[in-house]
Amino acid sequence: MVRPSWSRLIVLSAGVLLGIALTGCSVFDRAEGSTAPPRGTSPSGEGASAPTGPRRVSLVQKLGADGPVRSLEVAPDGRWQCQDCAGDGVNSTGALAPDQVQRLQKMLADPGLAKETDEARQYKLGCIDALASTLLIPPGLAITSQDCPGEDRPPVAGEILLLLTQATPAEVRG
Repeated sequence: MVRPSWSRLIVLSAGVLLGIALTGCSVFDRAEGSTAPPRGTSPSGEGASAPTGPRRVSLVQKLGADGPVRSLEVAPDGRWQCQDCAGDGVNSTGALAPDQVQRLQKMLADPGLAKETDEARQYKLGCIDALASTLLIPPGLAITSQDCPGEDRPPVAGEILLLLTQATPAEVRG
């Protein structure tokens, strides 16, 4: 039997991440007021393909069930916006260095990311009160990892997470 605190954590985390993923994907894939289909799809919605060119990425982090949600959005040109990035309620903006932008875009274009998605790995949150980090990469890639003892981060997504947390006020533990 699942303890009430576990089920609450799982439902809360899944709900927050799903809501952010759906919002993030719709914001990144279409300009406000646009009637064009998202990049990589035909007008009928068929024939989806991997996007080409520079990509956006978001990082959403939550520490435990009751911690604040931190969010970082990085534009294709490296400009970033962070809400409660360090968990201190402070919002900030900045830009990655040109070499960081180049490295990030190379990792975002890595075809191996498709094998690291939560769906492909059948990922489930495994720890209570651990920092959960989710990368949202349009169109529709979500890659989550937690700072749990013994949990390995997906290789490419782990490098993206490390780059983002070293270059911005976002933080990673473990």
